[in-house]
Parts: sequence; structure tokens; C-alpha cells
Amino acid sequence: MKKNMTELCEDCYSSVCEKHFIIPKLKEAPACCSARYGLATLSFFGFFMVYALRVNLSVALVEMVKTKVSSNSSSSVCPHSDSPGVQHNTTGVTFPAMHTMWSAWAPPMERSKLLSISYAGAQLGTVVALPASGLICFYMDWTYVFYIFGAVGVGWFILWAFLVSDTPETHRNISIQEKEYIVSSLKDQLNSSNKNIPWGSMLKSFPVWAIVVAHFSYNWTFYTLLTLLPTFMDTVLGFNIQQNGFLSALPYLGCWMVMLLGGQIADYMRETWLYSTVAVRKLCTAIGMVGPAVFLVAAGYTGCNYSLAIAFLTISSALGGFSMSGFNINHLDIAPSYAGILLGITNSAATIPGMVGPVIAKTLTRSNTIEEWQTVFYISAAIDVFGTVIFTIFGKGVVQDWAVPGFHSHGN
Repeated sequence: MKKNMTELCEDCYSSVCEKHFIIPKLKEAPACCSARYGLATLSFFGFFMVYALRVNLSVALVEMVKTKVSSNSSSSVCPHSDSPGVQHNTTGVTFPAMHTMWSAWAPPMERSKLLSISYAGAQLGTVVALPASGLICFYMDWTYVFYIFGAVGVGWFILWAFLVSDTPETHRNISIQEKEYIVSSLKDQLNSSNKNIPWGSMLKSFPVWAIVVAHFSYNWTFYTLLTLLPTFMDTVLGFNIQQNGFLSALPYLGCWMVMLLGGQIADYMRETWLYSTVAVRKLCTAIGMVGPAVFLVAAGYTGCNYSLAIAFLTISSALGGFSMSGFNINHLDIAPSYAGILLGITNSAATIPGMVGPVIAKTLTRSNTIEEWQTVFYISAAIDVFGTVIFTIFGKGVVQDWAVPGFHSHGN
């Protein structure tokens, strides 16, 4: 559904507001060599490292277990077994922190583009880490998986520390034109101070809970595949560790490509076709969650056609890339001043599937038969569809009253 004339000013600054005042369209700053796209690029590689450091464990674990079984003593494995858990705990803050930064850096009409570039690094990190970890395990030793990726992560941090600023106002090399463009586009959306956070209104907000449910539902499938796809490849499809790494990466390669494309399409629909933000967010969420559900179930009925199974799993994961321009960005639409806090809330709920989903999946696939995996895929698909329905009903695309600058919720 397209926007009405009273809604245009909230997103594109090019028509009339509710009081019929003309709002001039802001003069955009060039994207090439800009500070905001530089931030997107660096954060892209940051999330690349976050997910590379996560998923290399799923490949290295196979070799770790083999080493333990073949050794008379478990001492060579146990000293390393606790470090991945610590690693996952420390990387959990990255997404809320980045959302907070984008609340100050991303002009409303460029949110889909900038955030899709930024967070797509997570998918590419998965694509690279899975096969690379397999090769490192084969030609070197599983311990080098963590040493090599850890060293690259330190190199990225040095660049981040010297080149990135919290806000456009504090950036040393940003142009005056770009600074004015970003600040002007966000002047009526951000609170100058977050001392009085409207917790009560926030936690009672249906749009907030719509994002929580959607994020939870999407992550159920994501984490199930992230942790168990190598096992599925190995035990059901019969590929070894080297083939496993490359083929396991294909679904995430598709997701990476679609995520980047989806961000461009979403902002094009809003700016050029004048579709409302909420319509675009709901459409992208539906494509990014129902589409994967359909192809995930289909993958369970491919029989011995391994190529078709890989194709369906790849399409399923690829379509999930559209969700980045859906519920994933919606925090910034409904409450830009509290986007980091909101993502902390939704991301906390969305980590539950990472703990529960794989456990349930492993419990259901004790014999690793195709029928058992079909059950796992059906459960994931049903949860995806449920999350889509909730977000479609309760999702919003405009700044909520409690998130408007100057709002004070009594009793919070």
C-alpha cells in the first residue's frame, strides 16, 4: 500500500506534513568516498569477523572430536573447549552497539542500504570461514583455525579504533555537506539525551514485541542451520570435511548477495515508488521468512537428489536476506533514539533459539534419518510463518509516541 500525503514527510522529507507545510527535500551528500559508507564498509568487515569467529567452531568441532577419540588422553582437547563459549558471550554486544551508531549515522532514506551493507558482513564471514576452516583443519591443525582468524580480527580492530567516530559531528574527515545532510535528516527523530528511557512504554509497545517475535522466529532457523548444517551434509548427504565446508557455505553466500540487493530494492521502493516504510518492512519480512520456510521443507523431500537438496537449502537461506530490510532494521524506524536498547532486547530473545533450537534438532535426529530431518525442517518453517504473521499484524514503520524527542512517560 502506498503512502498517503500526510505520511510522506516522516520518511522522505519531500512532500507535506500533517499541517500542510512544505518540507524541502534535503540535498543528498554523495555516497562515493563518504564517511557514512566508509562506516558501512568497516562495520561490514567487523561483522565478517564476528561470524567467522563463530562458525569456524562448527567445522573445527568435527576435527576436535576426532582428535579426542583417537587420543588416549583428552588433555589436548579440553584446554581449548571453554574458549568458544566466552567468544560468543563477548560478541553479543556488537549488534546493539552498531544499531546505536547507525541511529546517528544513517539518514532515514538510506537505512536499508547502509545497514544491509553493514550486516551482510556476517553472511560473508560464514561463507569464507566454513570452507577456510575445513582447509586449515585438513592441511594444518584445528587449533590454527582460531589462531588465524583471531589475528585477522586484531588487525580489523586497529583500523576501527583509528578510523571510526561515534557521530558525524565528531568525525575528523567528514565533509561539511555530508555532516549537514545526516544531521538535518535526523534532527526531529533523535533525543539529545537518553537519561529518561521510557521503559514502561517500550515494553508495552506492540510494534516492539512484533520485532521480538519475528527476530526469535528467524533465528530459530538460522541457528539450527548454522550449527547443524555441517552435520546434515556429513551424515545425510555424505560429504567429507573439505566438501562439507564449501557446500555448507553456499546458503550463506546466497543470503549475502540477496541481503545487499534487498537493501537497495527496499530504499528504492520507499524513495522512488513512494511505498510506506511499514509496507516495505512487512513485505521484506514476509519474503525473508515465509520463502525460506517453503524451501526448507522442500529440502527434506529431495531424496537422494543431493544437488537439489543443496539448491533448496541455498534458496531458503538466500531469501532470508530480505529480512534484513524488514524487521531487522525496524528498530530504527520506530525508535531511532533507542534502537540499540531495542536491539539488545530483541537480540536477547533471539539468542534463545541458538541454545534451544540445535538441542531440539539434535534430539530429534538421533539416527540422522531423512524423516527425522524433515521434522526439524517442519518445526523451523512453522516458527518462521508464525513470526511473519505476528509482525504483519503488529509491525509499524513510523517513530512511536514514546520515542519522540521530548516525550516523558510518567511512572517509567
